[in-house]
Amino acid sequence: MARKSKKKTAVNMSGKRKTAIARATVRKGNGRIRINSKPIHIMEPELARRKALEPVQIAEAMDRLADADVSVNVQGGGQMGQVDAIRTAIARGLVKWNGGAEGDDEELRDEYLRFDRSLLVNDPRRKEPKHQMGRGARKKWQKSYR
Repeated sequence: MARKSKKKTAVNMSGKRKTAIARATVRKGNGRIRINSKPIHIMEPELARRKALEPVQIAEAMDRLADADVSVNVQGGGQMGQVDAIRTAIARGLVKWNGGAEGDDEELRDEYLRFDRSLLVNDPRRKEPKHQMGRGARKKWQKSYR
């Protein structure tokens, strides 16, 4: 008996950068993208908005966004850390959504990897902790013996 291929009702994906965590939900819709319940097009500053829209523009160019709504909740970290987490979550969600029942959309995934690897892979770098005998991670108190 042949299995019917059915489209997922929703796909949940996450993205991380430093201490920021973004959770994206992709559902059937007509191309709307919301960050913390606000449209992505009113996001400030403009540089952050442009960076967050990169995976969306690639998906639109490949005609992969017309039937999907993306809702992203992001918390923690600073502004640019949140933006990097948002773009990773959106890209991962769209790859999974467009893949259907058989898995991931290989063509879209390859395009994202060609553009920027951090769209699909979390950045593992973290802040180095402060050490004793100094003001920060590397700087030490100077001592003069003269």
